[in-house]
Amino acid sequence: MAITYLKSGKPQTERSEDDAQVRDVVERSLADIEARGDAAVRDLAEKFDKFTPPSFRLSAEEIEALIAEVSPRDMEDIKFAQAQVRGFAEIQRASMQDVEVETMSGVILGHKNIPVQSVGCYVPAGKFPMVASAHMSVLTASVAGVPRIMAMTPPFQGKPNPAVVAAMHMGGAHEIYVLGGIQAVGAMAIGTETIAPVHMLVGPGNAFVAEAKRQLFGRVGIDLFAGPTETMVIADETVDAELCATDLLGQAEHGYNSPAVLLTNSEKLARETLAEIDRILDILPTADTAAVSWRNYGEVIVCDSYDEMLQMADEIASEHVQVMTDRDDWFLDKMTCYGALFLGPRTNVANGDKVIGTNHTLPTRKAGRYTGGLWVGKYLKTHSYQKIMTDEAAVAVGAYCSRLCMLEGFVGHAEQANIRVRRYGGQNVPYGEAAE
Repeated sequence: MAITYLKSGKPQTERSEDDAQVRDVVERSLADIEARGDAAVRDLAEKFDKFTPPSFRLSAEEIEALIAEVSPRDMEDIKFAQAQVRGFAEIQRASMQDVEVETMSGVILGHKNIPVQSVGCYVPAGKFPMVASAHMSVLTASVAGVPRIMAMTPPFQGKPNPAVVAAMHMGGAHEIYVLGGIQAVGAMAIGTETIAPVHMLVGPGNAFVAEAKRQLFGRVGIDLFAGPTETMVIADETVDAELCATDLLGQAEHGYNSPAVLLTNSEKLARETLAEIDRILDILPTADTAAVSWRNYGEVIVCDSYDEMLQMADEIASEHVQVMTDRDDWFLDKMTCYGALFLGPRTNVANGDKVIGTNHTLPTRKAGRYTGGLWVGKYLKTHSYQKIMTDEAAVAVGAYCSRLCMLEGFVGHAEQANIRVRRYGGQNVPYGEAAE
């Protein structure tokens, strides 16, 4: 077995240095928001976006005016995409059922799926107005039944993007703010004089947004660590270099630090893809970003076998995994660590990002080892409950509980059981001793 890197990205030491700089900026910015509230948010918005309107929150009239700027064709496209996302989200929600069962005579156990009560949805728009992110976060929160949905998006070219605002409004946002980056995430989680904090943060973003979510986790819930974007193409000689290069660069254009990996068992395909990437970068309008990302974070890995490719794929645990081989369903069956799979040459990541109905907010930085992507279920808390309906059940369960508590040395716990054995069973259990 042999794994050969025909191209490698930045060494991990350099990536760690970049991460440390981001952590420092985010830590200082969040502390400032904590201390100065609205004033800090306004200063950060001026510093990073050069955008400080009288109010960051859009009024109903402003929302209506922005929606009116969206062309009929664009509006129909947004409606189509939202219909696909909503339809799949509703099916997913229906799969999550409340349960109640009588596990033994007189003992009832159950759980309820309760929506998070307030959610802050971050919709990126600084470099590209990510209309689709509104569907993925705001709309799915609405399907889940979240009663308060706040949405924030940065200005695009110095002003609110009409299509993004339209998508957030149509998706069900109750509050819409034109505010981006650390200041948006911090304001939603920490709260200010004019912005009430939320219980949970969701949505993708750049390295600063992702780090802000990481630092705020615990104070609020988060969906997952999502950003910067990652893509992996798993391919053999059933496809050609143009297809592989197109799919890699299609995600590399996201940002200057977007990893793109080709994983193949064909050195021929690997070398042809490298050449094809160079050709496409000469004609790609977003090459100023994609070329930097590919140079610093692009990788081409050649394996000896499909088993080796599978091993490497799970180890890398990429956000988007495009599989184009003679055994796509084999990878679907075997892979365990990824954000989302895109199976076959007819499928592509952009479909999932924009329109097909699955969610594009997905785990990055190997988080796919322990979580899937954003979906309706992320907004639901599964809470258990229990009730004992008969004296007989109270005594039967209580005796076991008493003895098990005493086994651990929890006398106070045992007495919770003992008092019920005495009252409902008429048994004389000495105080602080185990029931018979």
